[in-house]
Amino acid sequence: MNQRGKAYIDQLEKEHKLSVDEYLYLLKNRTGELMDYAAKKAVEVRQRYYGNAVFTRGLIEFTNYCKNNCFYCGIRRGNATAQRYRLTEDEILRSTEEGYSLGFRTFVLQGGEDPYFTDEKICSLIRKIKEQHSDVAITLSIGEKEHTSYQAYFDAGAERYLLRHETANEALYQKLHPKEMSWKHRMDCLRDLREIGYQVGAGFMVESPYQTLEDLALELKFVQEFRPDMCGIGPFITHEQTPFRDKKSGSCEMTCFLLSLIRLIYPKILLPATTALGTIHPRGRELGIQSGANVVMPNLSPVGVRKQYELYDNKICTGEESAQCRGCLENRMKSIGYELVIDRGDRFGWNRCEG
Repeated sequence: MNQRGKAYIDQLEKEHKLSVDEYLYLLKNRTGELMDYAAKKAVEVRQRYYGNAVFTRGLIEFTNYCKNNCFYCGIRRGNATAQRYRLTEDEILRSTEEGYSLGFRTFVLQGGEDPYFTDEKICSLIRKIKEQHSDVAITLSIGEKEHTSYQAYFDAGAERYLLRHETANEALYQKLHPKEMSWKHRMDCLRDLREIGYQVGAGFMVESPYQTLEDLALELKFVQEFRPDMCGIGPFITHEQTPFRDKKSGSCEMTCFLLSLIRLIYPKILLPATTALGTIHPRGRELGIQSGANVVMPNLSPVGVRKQYELYDNKICTGEESAQCRGCLENRMKSIGYELVIDRGDRFGWNRCEG
């Protein structure tokens, strides 16, 4: 084994930090042996805090309208072939009711940046879900908003917010987004969310167009410094109706290596094995868990709209009923020695070492 790489991983396990150059060394010298060593260490660290528990989040993709035109995304404004939809409030509430009966205690309301869903509509929806079941956690993933909007959602009862920053490199951000979008504003949004009191989720694409190993080293440094409560990473996957249709998709191997390193950087982090990882590899989610992840997100959206929320090509689980989706994941996790838990899965609410 590369002894220098091994020493860096040992240092990361002990101190939870490296320099950008040290992260870059690990990425440049990634081998199967080094990846296995990092995964072994990551699993040991995660088990100290979470045991073999895998948390579930019920994902409800409630609108695929989006005002943005990001170059990598299948629901971008410029995709004229997309079949657009918006779930009604009743449809969303039926999805959460069904999810609750299946054991979900966290719901992720995800959508494009859709101006139809005003702050008033979002706040009403949050309050009604909380009236329906006061013991659930509500996560929003609806993009960039102003501080006042984030505060209103929080006051209405939302506890968590996922906002993938996509890249910590401003120059790369501009290559992935149209000119009207601002890397600085996205970073300001993450700071606003933390200031308000949310559990904050960030995240980035792995091996997106123009991304270098130096960029990925910066991502790891960003996680080290910002310390998000959650970090959603997944391989870049092409979509035929985007400017990046001919670019190369990212890999399961690099994504899993990064999952291991992130777990070592921040042992208590909530780290999903994403649908994108399961799309790029038939056992991607299992491999993600075995690399240090501890969250999966079954789809609770009505089956009739799942194929339309297509951020990338060939997305999995678009035809399964909610119970099937949950059952499939439960069996997948059992097959590798893990269990799906019925729990809100707060970062500080599940700690087998500290009580």
